[in-house]
Amino acid sequence: MVGDARRSGGGRSGRTRGAVLGSRPAYSVRRPVPPRAGPVAAERTVPWLRVAASYAWRLILVGIAVYGVFSVLGSFQLIAVALFAALVVTSVLRPPTDLLARFLPRPLCVALTLLGSVVLLLGLLALVGSAVADESGRLTGEFRGGVHRIEEWLRRPPLRLGPGALSRLQDQVTHYVATHRSALIGSAVGELGRVVELVTGAALALFASVFFLHSGERLWAWARNRLLPSGARAMWDRAGGAAWRTFAGYTRGIIIVAATNAVLVGVVLLVLEVPLALPLTLLEFFAAFVPLVGSPVALGVATVVALAGRGPWTAVGVLVLIVVIGQLEGHVLHPLVMSWAVRLHPLVVAVSVIAGSIVAGVIGAVVAVPLVSVVWAVLNALRAVPP
Repeated sequence: MVGDARRSGGGRSGRTRGAVLGSRPAYSVRRPVPPRAGPVAAERTVPWLRVAASYAWRLILVGIAVYGVFSVLGSFQLIAVALFAALVVTSVLRPPTDLLARFLPRPLCVALTLLGSVVLLLGLLALVGSAVADESGRLTGEFRGGVHRIEEWLRRPPLRLGPGALSRLQDQVTHYVATHRSALIGSAVGELGRVVELVTGAALALFASVFFLHSGERLWAWARNRLLPSGARAMWDRAGGAAWRTFAGYTRGIIIVAATNAVLVGVVLLVLEVPLALPLTLLEFFAAFVPLVGSPVALGVATVVALAGRGPWTAVGVLVLIVVIGQLEGHVLHPLVMSWAVRLHPLVVAVSVIAGSIVAGVIGAVVAVPLVSVVWAVLNALRAVPP
């Protein structure tokens, strides 16, 4: 028995001596492993689908928020347009106001710049009106002869219209006006409300411009300190500064581009002796505020006027002017003047203008590009790491 005990003890000691340090003893009990749950649903999907889903619901929330903002702005369209015009006026008149503020009190500088700009605008409109009034007698005869020349041109190949085609068209227009006279008068009376809204919006824009020019920084600081928590103020300052720099740079740049286009168009129209050269020049200036679209439309009107007043060869010259101005604006003026303020691809600009015109007409086409530029600048400013 002793021998058996020794042999058994020796066996245990042998097994102990043969065991590796840190290994599980032979007599230890293995704990039961709980059954593993099935694979999670997120693990069964491919990674790109999970990423797309996460972006999708965030984009849906952003889209709902943007739609809500535009719905509110649509309900208060007059106020939104007036404040936008006030920001445009502020971005243009802020540099001369700051320059005069070095020598004069700030309220006096604001009054001088605003009154000077209003007088300049009214004087320009009066000059255009007097030019149209002086040329009205001569233009009547020129347009009559131009209509006759257009009719003669339409009779020739390739159109070969009948001699009475324009006469029938004129009779149809006259008959339509006589038939729908009451509806047209009602529409004209309804447009008087638009005139009242325009005057009200202009007054509100002028009123807001006074405060933006006088104490814009204090208004921003008051809104930031009252509405935002202390931890978010630095971020909003960075975003607001980027938005204002982009908006002001875009506004000043587009004014430079529009003025350059208007000067070139005015010189060419005067050289070609196109009627209503000064009003067409002013139309080109305001149309240039709609990028890539406004200038061709304004020059198309100038082409029709040149065809009726001076003949087809002058109209061809204006068409050549459309091509030259378009190339100059797209490849020289915009990259040179506005590249430091707006860094958007021409395709983005074109899509923004079309989308803005679909949503809000002419106002949307004007507002679309600066709005997209400001949003892009804010995103870049928030993405950058602050110093």
